[in-house]
Amino acid sequence: MPRVLIVLGSKSDVPVAEKAAKILKTLTIDYEVVVASAHRTPERVVDLAKNSGAEVFIAIAGLSAALPGVIAAATLKPVIGVPVSGKVNLDAILSIVQMPGGIPVASVGLDRGDNAALLAAEILALGDKELQNKLVAYRQKMAEDVLKDSEEVAKNVQC
Repeated sequence: MPRVLIVLGSKSDVPVAEKAAKILKTLTIDYEVVVASAHRTPERVVDLAKNSGAEVFIAIAGLSAALPGVIAAATLKPVIGVPVSGKVNLDAILSIVQMPGGIPVASVGLDRGDNAALLAAEILALGDKELQNKLVAYRQKMAEDVLKDSEEVAKNVQC
């Protein structure tokens, strides 16, 4: 059973989902990816929200981006919304961050499936020491990469 369910509003959201999947694989967190539209298949969305065994939802959607809110309205589990960039980015962002009181949705930046996966991992790590250790190692690796980049820049860029 997946610990994280990634729900895409449409197939065009796959590139953003791939970013989330890469992080979840790196941290060895079981996940599943499905497509379910808040507007075109609302019954499917509600069914997934109510009946999934997942502990955290990542909802990826653009345009009016109602998907995260619809999922949040149907479950008490954490929902992380990922707005997808498009012609009018503000619509997707506001649809996720401007939820009415009582139905919270966490939000990450445009197209940041990677940050959504990391936030899901942090939520799951609250009760999972092994996952906490993986997150610590992940951050240490990022810090090491920045230091390597700094050394490379110092060698190659001369003012």
